[in-house]
Amino acid sequence: MTGCNAGNTAAQAKNGDTVQVNYTGKLADGTVFDSSVGREPLEFKLGAGQMIPGFEKAVLGMKVGEKKTVTIPAEEAYGPYRPELTAEIPRTQLASGVTPQVGQQLQSKRNDGSIVAVVVTKVTDTTISVDGNHPLAGKDLTFEIELVKIQQI
Repeated sequence: MTGCNAGNTAAQAKNGDTVQVNYTGKLADGTVFDSSVGREPLEFKLGAGQMIPGFEKAVLGMKVGEKKTVTIPAEEAYGPYRPELTAEIPRTQLASGVTPQVGQQLQSKRNDGSIVAVVVTKVTDTTISVDGNHPLAGKDLTFEIELVKIQQI
């Protein structure tokens, strides 16, 4: 039975392996926020920190052809929503020529000189409100995952 992964002899995904998965990510209300359907499978190295921790943990131990659905709590996904990552900024602090719009992504320089991406959430005549949280922060995520390939180390 060439090409069949039946029985317990099939390899299981482990840290250090490069894997390919098909996935669909959904919010608690069923809204799909990302999917590999219609695209190439997602490829990543297990244990390299390329994926959110809960996703990696879900793939560990899977066999090629195996499918599962997992719900990943916010703490193992993009973390809790942090209100301290929001700010109201006077429009006078924006670079000249910038006309902010809700949903627009801007870069902001922190006090330590590092750059952070923020999204404009509100615009008034004198201020803009920005949010530096990941759009999925504070949300539990459900993933349907199918392990397509394992390249073992």
